Amino acid sequence: MEKININVTSEIGDLEAVIIHTPGPEVENMTPMNAERALYSDILNLSEAAKEYSQFKTILKMHSRVLEVAKLLEDILDSESVKEKLLSKICSNENMFNRKKEFMLLSSKELARNLIEGVELKRNTLTNFLSSERFFLLPLHNFFFTRDASAAINDQVMISRMANSVREREAIIMEAVFNYHPLLQAQTHNPASEVNFNPSITLEGGDILIARNDVLIIGNSMRTTTQGIDYILENVKNRKKIKYIIVQELPKTPESFIHLDMVFTFLSENEVMVYEPVVLNPNQFKTILIELRNDDVIITEQRDILEVLKKLRFDIKPVWCGGKSDPWIQEREQWHSGANLFALAPGKMIAYGRNIHTLEEMNKNGYEIIKANDIIKRKKELKNYNKYVVTIDSSELSRGGGGCRCMTMPIRRKQVS
Repeated sequence: MEKININVTSEIGDLEAVIIHTPGPEVENMTPMNAERALYSDILNLSEAAKEYSQFKTILKMHSRVLEVAKLLEDILDSESVKEKLLSKICSNENMFNRKKEFMLLSSKELARNLIEGVELKRNTLTNFLSSERFFLLPLHNFFFTRDASAAINDQVMISRMANSVREREAIIMEAVFNYHPLLQAQTHNPASEVNFNPSITLEGGDILIARNDVLIIGNSMRTTTQGIDYILENVKNRKKIKYIIVQELPKTPESFIHLDMVFTFLSENEVMVYEPVVLNPNQFKTILIELRNDDVIITEQRDILEVLKKLRFDIKPVWCGGKSDPWIQEREQWHSGANLFALAPGKMIAYGRNIHTLEEMNKNGYEIIKANDIIKRKKELKNYNKYVVTIDSSELSRGGGGCRCMTMPIRRKQVS
């Protein structure tokens, strides 16, 4: 099978390949008692979430090559040396070296399942019997948000240093997939692997947007620290491709603002979705421009993202998350990932169908609003529309705290002029 050379130079280029993870039992392996530790504000019904996710995956497959994390992981675990390296790293990170030998005996399929879905604690010792934990290897409840654990920047892959330890295994798995899978051609960079690693570094893919092959926009959020942004800066500075980094400060609460893509995403060459109270509020949240000029780094404070993009020769028009009429509606729809859309191509989006005021605003801006099931059942053909939003059912998926961009990790897009 032909290799996929990683190449993502924009948020909107025609999608050619994307990595996803279909949610499985790990999503239901939580209770209201441990949902907060799992970074959820609610618990999901898997049977309903699976129906909604099926719509999402089907639309992606109609447009692009779609790769599943679990299958990629299973493939690389066929190699005993890769299996040993990956288990050594995971067992060391989660302090369970006494389990490595039994993991090594598992088939690649069974091991991949365990590493994602978790392993229940056997009540065969007094300590285990009295433990309040159900799992000795915790499930990866958040893994269907594949955006967070890594980010393709041009032809490189940045491995995330996750802000919460409960998600560290996701990044370890993604690094192994990119380093060892024969299908993927990529060079990875991992801050946690650096000799002089700074533990203050955290960075996650939901905060990294590629505006153009020479322009990044990065959120300084509760998940991505200034030290994390400095690490990205040093990395891209050495490669000479990125010339500008726009940094947007985000509120630290509530959790609906965890990443930049929860308040700002690209829709087309000249349109962006914005949650106005955060993105266009310079008195509260700073916007910083970092310019890389030869060996110099010039850092200045700016008014807002849109003004900086205009300076960088973008002709950008904002579309308002939740519409413009009512701040309460804006707040409600942002909470349910109204600003978190995913581009199949310029002006061709996937979004949650529940955010009706956001969709009305997009319709006013020339977007046809089309239900995913109408496409799947061939009642409508996407080729008949120049601009559209395909909407998926989302009453359950939205409870996870992320949207359609969160559920994708693009690894190849066509160039946008």
